Amino acid sequence: MEFNVGDKAVYPAHGVGVIKGIETKDFGEVRQEFYVLKILDNGMTIMVPKENASAIGMRPVINMIQVAKVYDVLKDRDVPTDNQTWNRRYREYMNKIQTGDPIEVGKVLRDLALLRGDKNLSFGERKMYDQAHSLLVQELSVAKDCDEKTIESEIEDIFAD
Repeated sequence: MEFNVGDKAVYPAHGVGVIKGIETKDFGEVRQEFYVLKILDNGMTIMVPKENASAIGMRPVINMIQVAKVYDVLKDRDVPTDNQTWNRRYREYMNKIQTGDPIEVGKVLRDLALLRGDKNLSFGERKMYDQAHSLLVQELSVAKDCDEKTIESEIEDIFAD
């Protein structure tokens, strides 16, 4: 997957960014090209080696078909309650978030939202919920070309049921 300056791309666990440049760096005898990706949410700049971008999980923003699938995951209530220990659940959820796959991030958000309906989330669970929420809101707002407040209210409506 090739990106050009100005393209939006998703960097796993950090969210949507804009390709601000493509730079070449020399490391001794080795010359390497990097995407300069500025994350929209926090302004952080990440240099991603072009040849490793897809292996790292950098990808284009999802399309409308994938947006619909994410909403289907969020609306799905026919999932078994997770009775794992907090440590196992935390590791499993963090692995899903780190994949950067919006479906997996959606599952984490949904599961934690359902768990939140049963009990108060621990500090770590709340932090993970917030991270999953933020990643999804960012990407969905870019994919649907609307503001984040709109996406946030859509997600709130889904979990209000």
